[in-house]
Order: sequence, then structure tokens, then C-alpha cells
Amino acid sequence: MLRIHFTGDSITDAGRDRTDPASLGDGYVSLLAQAPELADARISNSGIAGNRAIDLVGRWEADVMSSQPDVLSIYVGINDVWRRFDSDDPTTDEEFEARLRHLLERVPAGVRVLLVEPFLLPVRAEQQGWLTELRGKQRVVADLAGRFGAQWVPLQQRLSEAAGEDAAAWAPDGVHPFPRASRLIADAWLDAYRRLPA
Repeated sequence: MLRIHFTGDSITDAGRDRTDPASLGDGYVSLLAQAPELADARISNSGIAGNRAIDLVGRWEADVMSSQPDVLSIYVGINDVWRRFDSDDPTTDEEFEARLRHLLERVPAGVRVLLVEPFLLPVRAEQQGWLTELRGKQRVVADLAGRFGAQWVPLQQRLSEAAGEDAAAWAPDGVHPFPRASRLIADAWLDAYRRLPA
């Protein structure tokens, strides 16, 4: 059976029951579990709300590699931006790149990887500054996908175009998606998954 493992922050976590290994939350991962083309896959989720790349480094072996995935999806980055603005705890693009590269270097050969682009739909004026900060992290994700032969899952343009001038109707705080945004994330992920090498 194909094993697909998802890890990342709150967008992947999506309120899952962390005491139940089968819990997928109510976000894009649970939607993907219902996709006909993934019906025969065993899907697991180790997303944890609030996580940054450094948090994934700390739990990589126990929470991610222990699932022995055939396909691994990594979705992280927005908290590496957010903590600069709400906690004065910035993560530079160089630190983010080093940590994400550290993770990718520990993925066994043969595991197919998807790297999901973190997104932001600014709903407050000050979040425009967040978006400027996020662009560096987005470039890191795209660049590392190319360097490691991973499949990049672009979200920013797709969500921005869908939301138009009504960002809060898609993500009330600019970050956490409403169901229709989760559906769009799932669709983007599936598009990228279909491009993975066999």
C-alpha cells in the first residue's frame, strides 16, 4: 500500500486529534484522503499548529521519518514569518533555507517529495509587510524543490486570484483557510502529485 505522509504547521494539522494516529484534521489533508486516486493509499498527518522549520528539525525522525513514507509532503513557512511580527523572533531566509535543506537531506532515496508553497492573503494593512517577508521563504521552497528533485506545489498566485478583493472570505486571518480555500489547496496538491515521477 502506498504510504503518503503530510507534515507541517496548522494548515496541515487542521485540528487533528494528536492522540489518534489516524486523525487527519478537517483541512486539505482530509480532503485529499477522499480523492479517488488516493483511495488505496495510507495517509498520515503529523502537522502541528505553530510549527516552524526549526520545529520540524527537532521532531523529524520521531514524527515524520518513522512513518516510512513513499510520498512525503512538507508544508511550512508562514510561522517563520509570523513570529517576526508577533514575537520579535525572526527567521532569516538563510536560516529557513538551511533548516529545510537539513530536512530534505535526511529523506531516504526513493521517497517522492512535495514541497508546498506557504501563502498569505493579507486581510489587515500591516500584513502587507508580512507578504514582503514571506516572498523570501517562498523562493527558498521553490529553489529547494528544484535542487532536490521535489515537486513544488504553488499556492500564492492561485489563492490570491481566487480571493480577489475578499481575502477574509478565504482565510479570516490571512493564514488559516476556510473550507473552500482548503479545497483549492487540495486541488493544487493533486495537480502537483500527478506530476510526480512514477
